[in-house]
Amino acid sequence: MKAERAGMNRDGSWLGLYVLGYLVFLYLPVLLIPLFSFNDSIQAAFPLQGFTLQWYATLYGNPALSGALANSLVIGIIAASGATLCGITVSYMDLYGRSPLATAISTIARLPILIPGVIVGISLLILVNLVGLGPSRVAIVFGHILVALPTTVVVMRSRFAAIPRTVREAALDLGASDWTTFRRVMLPLSLPAVLSAFMLAFLISFDEFIVVFFLAGTEPTLPLYIWSQLRFPRSLPTVMALGTVILAVSFIIAGSAEILRHRGLGAARRVSA
Repeated sequence: MKAERAGMNRDGSWLGLYVLGYLVFLYLPVLLIPLFSFNDSIQAAFPLQGFTLQWYATLYGNPALSGALANSLVIGIIAASGATLCGITVSYMDLYGRSPLATAISTIARLPILIPGVIVGISLLILVNLVGLGPSRVAIVFGHILVALPTTVVVMRSRFAAIPRTVREAALDLGASDWTTFRRVMLPLSLPAVLSAFMLAFLISFDEFIVVFFLAGTEPTLPLYIWSQLRFPRSLPTVMALGTVILAVSFIIAGSAEILRHRGLGAARRVSA
């Protein structure tokens, strides 16, 4: 018995070391960005030269940066709205449509997450050129909807699946139509997940670079602007300051989305009880 416990303790220690090493490997490079954004030097190297906020001050009054940020916000909101609407429809029909076609569409909607971004970008570039859109803001919106759709489908499908089927069946037994049941019962119960899916889709759109690289016209988004600035060594501290702001906002949005998702799951458990 003692030998088994000692073996379990050793296994737990190795697992803890593995998790710690994984977290350090994953997040340490990310944490270096905020660290060097406060460094009073254009070189991202140790030792640090001193503390400064001047790189953050350069973010204000930059017309190119403001234009790229505005493009990213507009594209992100529109793309997240479209991806969330499609995710709601696809996931609901997959669970309650009882149709092989609905299941096939749901499977296809989740495929882009498995396809390399370069392939997606090239394919979309060929498509928008064939239909006459060309690289433009509209093309980026459609590309971002495609990229964000798998996330919204996964979030909404898990939320609809968590709602007891008896809730929908009771509404139908009381005479409600399928549309009324969806609009008055299922959708209100899924509202936290809808907001969570929208926020995650917005983050995906806001941070997307590869698709934008192929589809951007004369109006770059924020990731494309950051990439263009990396060619100039003196712009590196400003880029790291901007990256720190983006990281902070992304963590806040992602954390809020996760809180909303858990609240939705808690509401579903209360309904089932």
